[in-house]
Amino acid sequence: MIPTVAQAKALWQTYHLPITKQHHSLLVALVSRTFAVYLERYTDIRIQKDLLFVGALLHDIDKKMPNLPGETHPDVVVRVLSDLGYKEVAVLVKTHPLHAILDEQIAPKEWEEKLLFLADKMTKYDVITVDERFRLWNDEYLPIKDQRILDAAYPKVKRLEQEVFHLAHLTSEEVIKIVKNDILHQEGDIL
Repeated sequence: MIPTVAQAKALWQTYHLPITKQHHSLLVALVSRTFAVYLERYTDIRIQKDLLFVGALLHDIDKKMPNLPGETHPDVVVRVLSDLGYKEVAVLVKTHPLHAILDEQIAPKEWEEKLLFLADKMTKYDVITVDERFRLWNDEYLPIKDQRILDAAYPKVKRLEQEVFHLAHLTSEEVIKIVKNDILHQEGDIL
């Protein structure tokens, strides 16, 4: 079962998702939708856009949730969404963290997974390029283990970016412009 956008937004409230993370999640959803629309326009690839959009809205709802022993992000999200009966969304969300691209077991493989993963890497509190996002992470002076993950993931993320942009006939700058335009031209609630 896939929740509606209204149900996803209600989960933001239920799990006390901070407003900055709500904003981030909305931007990830808009970037994901942009990728999906352009991929469908220029290829035979078909995307489950409702699953992708709601998955993007919910991918970080665990920011205020307690972890069970051994859980890290996104394990909590996956558990909660599965418990709520949203197994398709849980499977999608499981593949979005940076380290996933380094693990063949959970690396994004389906198009919805790839698009959510990439959209998340192009978003902080605004839509930015993958290179900018990695620069921001590098500026955080991460622990050595996290820095190694960052360094190993970068070329794989760039390959995914090239694949998506090539097939969708897009550039980072065009994605940023499209999403900002979407936001500016919405009347009322963007969702």
